[in-house]
Amino acid sequence: MTKRNMRVAVLAVPMMIALLLLAGSSSVKANEQPSTANAEVKIDNFSFGPQTLTVPVGATVTWTNRDDIPHTVVSTDGVFKSKVRDTDEKFSHKFDQAGTYPYYCSIHPKMTGKIVVQ
Repeated sequence: MTKRNMRVAVLAVPMMIALLLLAGSSSVKANEQPSTANAEVKIDNFSFGPQTLTVPVGATVTWTNRDDIPHTVVSTDGVFKSKVRDTDEKFSHKFDQAGTYPYYCSIHPKMTGKIVVQ
């Protein structure tokens, strides 16, 4: 190996390490949910989880009933409304506009949740 090639190799190693460290870094803070184009809400034990979900504009949210009894997903503003969902059945809605979308189960109105679209 020539002296020139050795200098290039010595300089390249720290640059590659720096790039690998930057590639592995995350801008998501510990208590924040990552923004994704698709997000899920689990219906279980008479609750929506997470109760509040923040997603970007254009995201599709899918609710999956993991409970042993039927539930619905109904927007309080009339933006979306599912049919009755039995165990393991899903309902999805795409959010094209920023805003806050509260919802509930029409069978069990004390079950509430909220989608925040940013």
